[in-house]
Amino acid sequence: MILKGSQRSGAGQLARHLLKSENEHVELHELRGFMAEELPDALQEAYAISQGTRCKQFLFSLSLNPPENEKVPVEVFEKAISEIEHKLGLEDQPRAIVFHEKEGRRHAHVVWSRIDGEEMKAINLPHYKLKLRDISRELYLEHNWQMPRGLMNSEERDPLNYTQAEWQQARRDGNNPKALKAMFKECWSVSDSRKAFAQALNARGFHLARGDRRGFVAVDFKGEIYAIAKWTGVRTKEVKARLGDPKSLLSVSETRAMIASRMNDQIKIYIKETETAFQKHNAQLAFRKADMVQRHREERTRMKEGQGKRWAQETKERSARMSRGFRGIWDRLTGKYAGIRKQNELEAYKSLKRDQAQQQDLIEAQLGERSILQKEIRHSQQAHSKALMRLHKDVAHYMRMNVPTLETDKDAEKIERQRQERERRRKQTQKRGPGLNL
Repeated sequence: MILKGSQRSGAGQLARHLLKSENEHVELHELRGFMAEELPDALQEAYAISQGTRCKQFLFSLSLNPPENEKVPVEVFEKAISEIEHKLGLEDQPRAIVFHEKEGRRHAHVVWSRIDGEEMKAINLPHYKLKLRDISRELYLEHNWQMPRGLMNSEERDPLNYTQAEWQQARRDGNNPKALKAMFKECWSVSDSRKAFAQALNARGFHLARGDRRGFVAVDFKGEIYAIAKWTGVRTKEVKARLGDPKSLLSVSETRAMIASRMNDQIKIYIKETETAFQKHNAQLAFRKADMVQRHREERTRMKEGQGKRWAQETKERSARMSRGFRGIWDRLTGKYAGIRKQNELEAYKSLKRDQAQQQDLIEAQLGERSILQKEIRHSQQAHSKALMRLHKDVAHYMRMNVPTLETDKDAEKIERQRQERERRRKQTQKRGPGLNL
């Protein structure tokens, strides 16, 4: 499983994050070493103890994310957590374990207090990222899970990685960022010149332009800007070597004006219809998701209440076996009391394991049902993304077919004359040379 840890402060903020309601199910699995019985109070307790030291990042927070399609029981999480705290030197430190379930997946969060209460100093965690990576690799090998390429070799990471800024931009545009980045890389790989690259982009509804500060950019039919070097994953020097001087291209504003003059109204209607159909289907899936989450919560509540009643009844029956008064004293003298007590303890342990197994079976069944719905949600999102990409190509097609050639030529000539005039003025300024400061 993927392990991500960090030293941090902010007890209240972390508690709110771990208990936030956007998760479909939140379970406080364990509080160890705290006087408090609730997570917010426990983390505030850790903060209060840290005030006796100079430590600012008094907590160590860790997330454990198993592979998406694997069913991982609680015991595996607990064993992994024990190995982690042993390797990091956090054994016997106060800790909290929280399970989250969302979109058909289950993962865990663990928070340790770094403050040694006896010596009143923070426990040092040298090279904890490397240690977590080693433990993660061992877990994949131990459970025969398919290991991510990036974990096998740090130099073989996904070539379609994208930053948060790229993701936000792609979300505003309504496209899948991986599909967008793959498209840009494909256009780059099949082109050996600026003309070929521009044609490849045009065939997909994008236009090569001159950016204000980022050299070469692409502009889509909505006016969104994409830096070529960033989205193709190619160095800026290599982009300039293949595409030449960007000053000969239209600026972003000029390109947007050209696109706006050519945009076919019918394609806009198609895009709006696609968006509306997706939103309608997405609303139906959201309703099914909310209904499923509520039903799953009710099932867990009923099971918990049923187990509680059964446990109380079984406890009462075990207690009834123990004699009282003179007979109880006699049972102790004869050793019968010890035998009954041992029998009760064994039955209580079996009942506990039975309830835990029943809970795990219900969780796995619900996760399986939720994962099926999540696949449908993911399929809907991917289909929507592909539909929009196809419309990008349609935009390019209809721009070529439905625009009067004469008006287009006039607009292009006007923009080209403006560009030539700017270029002429720039060359005259360079010929004059720098001024003299007297």
